[in-house]
Amino acid sequence: MIKILDNIRGIVTPAANLPMWELLIQESVALAFEGHIIKEIGPPDALKRRYPDAVRIDGENCWAFPGYVDPHTHPVFYKTRELEFEMRSAGKSYEEIAAAGGGIRNSARSFGEASYEELAELAYRRISTFLEYGTTTIEAKSGYALTLEGELRSLRILKKVAKLLPITIVPTFLGAHEVPDEYRDRREVYIELLIKEMIPQIAEEKLAVFCDVFCEKNVFTVEESERILRAGLDHGLRPKLHADELNYTGGAELAAKVGAISADHLLQISDEGISAMKDAAVSPVLLPGTAFYLGKPSYAPARKMIAAGLPVALATDFNPGSCMTQNMHLIQTIAAVQMKMSPAEVIYASTLHSAKAIGVDGEYGSIEVGKKADITLFDIPNYKYLPYHYGINHVRKVIRHGRVLK
Repeated sequence: MIKILDNIRGIVTPAANLPMWELLIQESVALAFEGHIIKEIGPPDALKRRYPDAVRIDGENCWAFPGYVDPHTHPVFYKTRELEFEMRSAGKSYEEIAAAGGGIRNSARSFGEASYEELAELAYRRISTFLEYGTTTIEAKSGYALTLEGELRSLRILKKVAKLLPITIVPTFLGAHEVPDEYRDRREVYIELLIKEMIPQIAEEKLAVFCDVFCEKNVFTVEESERILRAGLDHGLRPKLHADELNYTGGAELAAKVGAISADHLLQISDEGISAMKDAAVSPVLLPGTAFYLGKPSYAPARKMIAAGLPVALATDFNPGSCMTQNMHLIQTIAAVQMKMSPAEVIYASTLHSAKAIGVDGEYGSIEVGKKADITLFDIPNYKYLPYHYGINHVRKVIRHGRVLK
């Protein structure tokens, strides 16, 4: 069945053959969908003549953008951590709270208190909120259990929610998110558990596409991270890294060395790390909402990365401790204000480049014939308005795989 999206002000989309500061804008057009796929883009009258029996989708005089792709989220957790937020507001740092037993280990303790059904319901509700803000694809990580059974449970929940919700979920194993309480004095035992039990089991069940590690001071060293990531590679899981966030560790250089698809955060990246990522075609995923939420004085050097020719991506980093939002519009505004990215650049970074950072840019991230019909209709006067009018939802309609969502 053919559907035609018409009565739109136009299409705003990135294009692979254009620089990051130049969007393709097409006015006086309509889109024809066949099933999940964009079949044709052209003048409305011509498409209606060609497909006289097509079902019409009213664009309500909105601008059509690709559905957002969020390439870094943590939606499977139990309890929220607003008490830690209050502690940070009173002057405690994220690092101080984590060292005292808060942070990720706090979430890991509460994870075991919840049933599968409770965790699945919470994940379903949290992930559905992404759709409300125009995000149609997310990368989603495990990492708040830090046990074999708990990490398996997290990834199984993501697999289940992906069948229930009209959203694409790309799953990542993040058992190396932190060293849990019971292994603090025997971290090598936990690393062996990750390498010899968790990764093989997750790969056998095909529960994840990527293997991620929090490569950070007082978490996992560069050497430990490389061992874990290479074990993932041996089992078909492509590497990703939390790299150079709170301290410089050489995480970006490691991402290049192991052929990671992305390195994320990168507040403390070196010039050598930027060069290594460029040479190895590693995508930088920047999370300005996290720096904002943690009250950090500096942000990732987006301008340096763009000047180096890296395809900078943006993500929410949705999680209970360091960035509790699913709102990509807000992330775009923070990126514009704090990292000096232009409106066009933040749109690339939320669509085509973010799709590249999780390996789905062949299907998602731009509006073009042959790609999946994931479209968000924004009720705005022009694309520059998106990061300008911040903190609210500009979405009028979300179309996922050619179907209008309620």
